[in-house]
Amino acid sequence: MAINYVQLNGDHLEWMKQLMDCFGTVFEEPENYGHKRPTDAYLTERLNDPSFIALVALEGDQVVAGLVAYELKKFEQARSEVYIYDLGVYERFRRQGIATGLINALKPIAKNMGAWVIFVQADYVDEPAIKLYDSLGEKEEVLHFDIPVQWKP
Repeated sequence: MAINYVQLNGDHLEWMKQLMDCFGTVFEEPENYGHKRPTDAYLTERLNDPSFIALVALEGDQVVAGLVAYELKKFEQARSEVYIYDLGVYERFRRQGIATGLINALKPIAKNMGAWVIFVQADYVDEPAIKLYDSLGEKEEVLHFDIPVQWKP
């Protein structure tokens, strides 16, 4: 069956939930993507936010992979960058070009936003991701820091 790529909007709550299930499985973090799941109203608001991008790869009406990205509007020039926050493919659909297809589907969306680049981070131990991103762009060696914030939901 053919794979179709779809950018989600507020009418696609069920696919968004399937995408979250996919991420929970692929990243082995079901509690992060499944427990304390936001309300439908919250997800709809995200999906209708023009700076939030959710793309899915579908086999029929089932999500087999997807990505979530954010537009970051720059101040030093009138342009944006798009940051891929999560990209995951169910194991049985890997090595079929689906992750590349998702990134290729993201490119025209990013261009329409006025983005000049798409960027993504990868863990040193995630060799398949590093190989994918190496094939698509230039690698920068950077450090990433998480600075905790006191936040109460």
